[in-house]
Amino acid sequence: SQTQVSQTQVSSENNDNSVIPEQANQNQDSSASVITDHILIVEDDADIAMITQRYLETANYQVAIASDGQEALEHLNTHKPRLVILDWMLPKLDGIDLLKHIRDYSDLPVIMVTAKHEEENRILGLEMGADDYLSKPFSPRELLARVKAVLRRSQPLDSTESFMRGPLDIQPEFRRVLHAGKEIEMTSLEFDLLFTLAKEPGRVFKRDVLLDHVWGNDYIGIDRVVDVHVYNLRKKLAEVDENCAAMIKTVWRVGYKFQEDV
Repeated sequence: SQTQVSQTQVSSENNDNSVIPEQANQNQDSSASVITDHILIVEDDADIAMITQRYLETANYQVAIASDGQEALEHLNTHKPRLVILDWMLPKLDGIDLLKHIRDYSDLPVIMVTAKHEEENRILGLEMGADDYLSKPFSPRELLARVKAVLRRSQPLDSTESFMRGPLDIQPEFRRVLHAGKEIEMTSLEFDLLFTLAKEPGRVFKRDVLLDHVWGNDYIGIDRVVDVHVYNLRKKLAEVDENCAAMIKTVWRVGYKFQEDV
């Protein structure tokens, strides 16, 4: 049964999945207990939330649950989760509105989970800034794989040497991009897309190759996810410099490339 979780399925999790301690209250004595970073599940179905929580906890993640959008918003105002698993249909504040709020101030990784199966809904969630999308019903094992993949993308890249592409200062060590000394806000996934393309200017990347490089070769999903995130990346670059956005070229029916001479 998908709802039954055995210890052997997840007992081999390595230290990359451990949580990082975070001081709960800066005014507390340093010897006081601390709150660790965690995964926030935002789900109004108590059974689904409980099953997901137990599976992730068995995989050595700390998990908090919010049963509606407003409760999740309050939690995010006082805590710093590493990842949010966000249901689309929520009372008080729905998932899309909550996602918009998150993206207004943070690149916090978000996996959307919903019973909406139409591709248009998946695209909408991705356009709003979700890092991944999972349709109900799903197996806890698949969710765990998605969680691990998204968190892996938020870690520092192997290459830490900064490089310039036009006016863009791309800094893998800090996972940030500067333009005229000012940071361009983008999600970890958008940074990885830009890094992958800009690292090899002129190379044409097929969509499936970008999926392997950025999402990982264990990603299961639609290849249009690449188009959506490239669109979001271009939009953010264009807000500071339209020429920067134009450096990401579409190669018709193939994929994308980065080219400076625009």
